[in-house]
Amino acid sequence: MIRTLIAASAVLALGACKAAPELDIPDAAPGEISQETMVDITRTLSLDEFEGRMPGTIGEEKTVALLIEQFERVGLKPGNGDSWVQKVPLVEITGKDFAPLTVQGSNPEGEAVDLSFDFAKDWVGVSYREEAQTTLADSELVFVGYGVNAPERGWNDYEGLDMTGKTAVILVNDPDFGTESLEGPFNGKAMTYYGRWTYKYEEAARQGAAGALIIHDTEPASYGWNVVESSWSGPQAYAQRGDNAPALTQMNGWVRNEVGAQILAAAGQDLEALSDQAKSEDFKAVPLGLTVGTSFANDIRSYESQNVIAMLEGSERPDEYIMHTAHWDHLGRCTPAPDGDDICNGAVDNATGTAALVALAEAHAKAGAPARSLVFLAVTAEEQGLLGADYYASNPVFPLAQTVGGINMDAFLIAGESKDVTVVGPGKSRLDDFLNKALEADGRVATPNPSPEAGYYYRSDHFAFAKRGVPMLYVDGGEDLVEGGREAGEAVAKDYRENRYHGPKDEFSEDWDWSGVMADLQLFYRLGRMLGNSTSWPGWVEGDEFEAIRKDSCAAAETGC
Repeated sequence: MIRTLIAASAVLALGACKAAPELDIPDAAPGEISQETMVDITRTLSLDEFEGRMPGTIGEEKTVALLIEQFERVGLKPGNGDSWVQKVPLVEITGKDFAPLTVQGSNPEGEAVDLSFDFAKDWVGVSYREEAQTTLADSELVFVGYGVNAPERGWNDYEGLDMTGKTAVILVNDPDFGTESLEGPFNGKAMTYYGRWTYKYEEAARQGAAGALIIHDTEPASYGWNVVESSWSGPQAYAQRGDNAPALTQMNGWVRNEVGAQILAAAGQDLEALSDQAKSEDFKAVPLGLTVGTSFANDIRSYESQNVIAMLEGSERPDEYIMHTAHWDHLGRCTPAPDGDDICNGAVDNATGTAALVALAEAHAKAGAPARSLVFLAVTAEEQGLLGADYYASNPVFPLAQTVGGINMDAFLIAGESKDVTVVGPGKSRLDDFLNKALEADGRVATPNPSPEAGYYYRSDHFAFAKRGVPMLYVDGGEDLVEGGREAGEAVAKDYRENRYHGPKDEFSEDWDWSGVMADLQLFYRLGRMLGNSTSWPGWVEGDEFEAIRKDSCAAAETGC
């Protein structure tokens, strides 16, 4: 999805680690990239007969068949042994018959507390467990600040707590949200993974909590309550869990900001004051002396989708892998446009990125294999929560410790040539060094994502690899256009966001100007060749939240990083 359409870009140089060892970054000549391939595949994937490419539909069957045909045509081999696909078992859980969220106990003055909050209006909640009934009863509430346990940063909001059977009450984002600079224990205004709701639920479960409730706040969340309510009510899809899967809470949910304030006030606490305290590493969790409860039923449906995997085997070190990722899925049928069109074709998002996988594969095959193997992974169910990418990263065909790094492509905005590219999550890994050299060769510059506090690095398929330690780049097209500058670029982005994004009018046009897309593909081609012929293993910068995970993964592996 287009992640950088929310604000104008601000120029900031990408910094490399001064004391870090020098990397082997080979030169790379331009590639022979076929615009015809890009156009033909994007056009085909955007046809109404593909029905919006919803996983589990005829649209998936047509998409997977097309990708296999195209990867085979350009000379790649199946990436999963003799198979072009990886089966992705999915489960859909739909909550229903929600009881109110009740909070009970006594306040500090000994007066009875008996609060009740309505589902959707005041709170939302889901269960990730495949159980027909979810019941959270008499669970002690504990305010845990931002819910962060980051040993490498000397920070643990759960220190000294036994959360078994209790429910964590958690703030949105991470402790230094709101600062103006990118300096601070959690990268200043730039959100880290510790600020994402996914992390907060995962950590609460690791701590043994029965439930987790995030207090919504529009600014640090970067979206309003309407987004939470619509996203967290109705069917929720997940990748099926395998053996030895991490623990889960019984229920994860959100409460409105005013509801969170009311609960804390009933415990004799003030939300604003506690939020200020939670910004300090000296913060101690606060037991609220109250209990929470709710219940709901779950309808459970299991189905299967597919990731498509193709490979160009390396000429010298075939057991070292460079990933290229893009999601093939979109939303299927959706809210109709005024003209009655109800197919979300997803031409930009992400037929373009899917076509790019094939176009890049074709160019690399024409040039001959680099030293390392290049993997082209078209993943399913991104729109349902990065499910295909997460399933692959949990069940990798190619060991993650032997995966050097990768490039994610999530929609190419059709805007003509630009002087820049937008880098989502700059300064996280030494992949930036490769990107800087590729940009220099192309005569372009890097612009960081305009809203680092929104944490867009954690919202596309590359993140499934990053959180397991594999360095990944996420680069979007630029907005400083050769014709018209930033004003023109922002106008194109605004028009797409307001009139086509995630709607039936994200459709293919024969009038598109492909010059900017082809320039971006040339950049990605250079990156692939540089990484493919390098002998270096670019790591995370010191102190990054994924650095320790990569080091542990490498230490446990006999070969690779």
